[in-house]
Amino acid sequence: MSASNPPAPATPPEPELEATLAAVEARLTALGVALLESNAPEIDTQASELHRALARAVEHFSHAARNGALPAPLRERLMRAGSQVAAQRESFARATAALDRAIDVLFPSETPVLYSAHGAAERGRRGGSIQA
Repeated sequence: MSASNPPAPATPPEPELEATLAAVEARLTALGVALLESNAPEIDTQASELHRALARAVEHFSHAARNGALPAPLRERLMRAGSQVAAQRESFARATAALDRAIDVLFPSETPVLYSAHGAAERGRRGGSIQA
C-alpha cells in the first residue's frame, strides 16, 4: 500500500462556469428585448451572440460534467436558460409563420392563368363532364 493520499475529486471551476452561464443569460435577455422591440438588426446581432455564448457554455459545462458533478444551482440555471432558448425559438417560429402567411396573401406564389393558349379559361382540374 502506498502512503500517499488519494487524489482529491475534481471540482468544476465554478467561477468560469458562472461567467459562461451569465453570458448566456445576458444574451437571452438582450435577444428578448430586441424581439419585443421588433428591432431586426439587433435581433440578428443578439441571436449570433447567443449562439456563440451557447457554444461556449456547452463546451465548458460538458468539460466540467466529465470532471465532476455540476453544482445544483448552476444546473438549475442552465436548465432555465435552455427553457428560455426553446421558448424564444418557438415564439420566433410562430412570428415567422405569421409573416409567411401574410406574404402569401399579399403575393401569391402562383398567379391564376385567366386564359390558355387556346383563348378559353383554364380549369384547375381536368376531368368531369363534357359541357356543350
